[in-house]
Amino acid sequence: MRTYEIIFILKPDLPEEETEQFISQMETVVTSTGGSVHQVEKMGRRRLAYMVGKYREGYYTLFSLECEVAAVRELERRLRVADPVIKYLTVRLDAQTKRLKKMQQVRAKKLARKKPKPGREPAAAST
Repeated sequence: MRTYEIIFILKPDLPEEETEQFISQMETVVTSTGGSVHQVEKMGRRRLAYMVGKYREGYYTLFSLECEVAAVRELERRLRVADPVIKYLTVRLDAQTKRLKKMQQVRAKKLARKKPKPGREPAAAST
């Protein structure tokens, strides 16, 4: 399973109970396909950086989840066709952590190769 973050923006004129219902529907999509939702962060109503359609603000929601690719595709498909969604974005987090671990291993190898030569000692400070 892979780790993802999905953020989506809902229409600001959507009633609170419909917003909660939509969020719970998206959670069930992930759990029904075998994934798990680690965190649901409801960021609330915020101003958009630019106008999207006729909207200047939207209701932001962030999902942190762990699931298979098929679950993410299904969730994105539902977000794409859902009427209350203005925009969405999916980011795969485990690719970033793999890259960081690989970079740390490369740095460790370089440091191991740069051991000081046995005949040379660091110069002492002269007074």
